[in-house]
Amino acid sequence: MKKERFIGLEWMRFLLGLYIVIFHTMHYYPETKGWGHLVTQVGFFSTSTFFVLSGFLLTHVYLNEHNEMREPARSFMVKRFSNLYPIHIGSFLLTIAVMSLIPYLAIVPEDAKTSALFTIYDVNNDMGQATPNPLHHFMSTGEAALNVVLNLTLLHAWNPYYLTFNPPSWSISTLFFFYMVFPFAATRLVRLRKFYRAMALVMAIYLIPTILVSLYTDYGMPETGILHRNPIIRLPEFLAGILLCGLYTRRRSQGRRLSIGKRWALVGLIVVSIAIAEVLLTKGHVWYYFMHNGLLLPAQLALVYLCLFMPMPKRASITRFATRLGGASLPMFALHVPFYIIFSRVERVLSGEPSLCMAGEFRQCFDAAGPISIWYYPVFLILTVALCVVFQEQFVVQVRNWLQRHLLKQ
Repeated sequence: MKKERFIGLEWMRFLLGLYIVIFHTMHYYPETKGWGHLVTQVGFFSTSTFFVLSGFLLTHVYLNEHNEMREPARSFMVKRFSNLYPIHIGSFLLTIAVMSLIPYLAIVPEDAKTSALFTIYDVNNDMGQATPNPLHHFMSTGEAALNVVLNLTLLHAWNPYYLTFNPPSWSISTLFFFYMVFPFAATRLVRLRKFYRAMALVMAIYLIPTILVSLYTDYGMPETGILHRNPIIRLPEFLAGILLCGLYTRRRSQGRRLSIGKRWALVGLIVVSIAIAEVLLTKGHVWYYFMHNGLLLPAQLALVYLCLFMPMPKRASITRFATRLGGASLPMFALHVPFYIIFSRVERVLSGEPSLCMAGEFRQCFDAAGPISIWYYPVFLILTVALCVVFQEQFVVQVRNWLQRHLLKQ
């Protein structure tokens, strides 16, 4: 039986990837001070929604009409690993290469201190804003070796103290844990009869760690890192996506559609939730993780559910285009940091005296580097999308197919 396709989810996951790029990079531009935080301070909404979407899509694709896995768990894990690992390793190696090269170029003064060993301890309290220097940390040789191993084995999200090498790639590590849980959790959750009660329980469980941290700590170490990215703590988002797929499948089998009124109600829920989050995030550190870990989950579920009902376009070319953009979403999560480092340095050189570089006077050219400008930011976003599409199609797909051919033989 052919599985239903959702063009709305392709557009949505592309936009989630684009928003996370904006979340991590737009604040570098002086022109955005004063208003930029209104655009970017709910950037975590993207990652959480992506986790929900992953739970939904895996359930939709890998479970059959009897709510059983379409293939053995081993085959499922090989396919998911083969899709994730090339993205992670490609971004990991690129980031280390860029971070190693930047100090030698020293295009801006702070580049001389750049190092792949540099990290920042995770806290979400006044210390992180008032006195950030004590949080700066250079990994020792032993720490670096340990974190290389964690990265190579997709376990780096379990480090609660700091993010290493390519910070956004923690989401790939967390996704890998979700994939290991999926064959055991999905077949059980979709058989539940009372989806709304199960969803409410998942949301309540998700809030418990945040409540405990807010009552007994000041959002220091390691609790901040645990709330932020620990795969077990973030698991409810993925489980909620599985439940949402079960609910959708049951409603579709009953011939129930989403009325215009209900669609507008979901839009209202999303808009009001984000507006409230924008306000509460200015009211102190305690609200950040309540928004981050649980209170926005209904809005994230509403967004995924709403996008299910976007009609398929009549032109196949539009569908292919949306699919290509959607396929580039995870590379966008993983690659935007090294891409931005490269782009911003090139932009500085071009805004200075690039003719010196043309003449071979590289040191003088780099010393004459100018400032970055928000007017070139759209160019960065367009280039990032294009490069991630190429990376996905020309590198990830090729390596994925090679891995599957060899691993599924065994």
